[in-house]
Amino acid sequence: ADGQVIGCGALHVMWEDLGEIRTLIVHDDWLHHGVGRAIVEELEQRARELGVSRLFCLTFEVDFFTRRGFSPIGEQVVDPDVYSQLVRSPDEGVAEFLDLAHVKPNTLGNTRMLKHL
Repeated sequence: ADGQVIGCGALHVMWEDLGEIRTLIVHDDWLHHGVGRAIVEELEQRARELGVSRLFCLTFEVDFFTRRGFSPIGEQVVDPDVYSQLVRSPDEGVAEFLDLAHVKPNTLGNTRMLKHL
C-alpha cells in the first residue's frame, strides 16, 4: 500500500529451453510470508510462456528451491552439442552456469540447481 518494494526476481533466458532465476530477494520484514514463492511461481509461468522447459539457479537457499521442485545438479546439465555452442557465449552468466575455467571459481559455496517445467 505504501509503494515499498518487498521483493524482486529476474528470469534470464540463456538458451531456447534453458533459463535462470536470478536476483531473487525478499525484504527481511517479508520473509516467510510467501513473497519468494510468489515471485518464483511468476517467473516459472513467464518461462513456460516463452517455451523454456528447464530453469536453473545458483543459490545458498537450497531448502527454499528444493521445496519449489529444484534439485542440485552436477556437471552434465546440457547436451554436448548445446554445451559446445554455449561455451562460446560472451554472457558471464552462461560461463558461470557451465562452470567454465575462465570464470572466478565458486568460492562462495552456492549450489547449482535445476527444475524441469
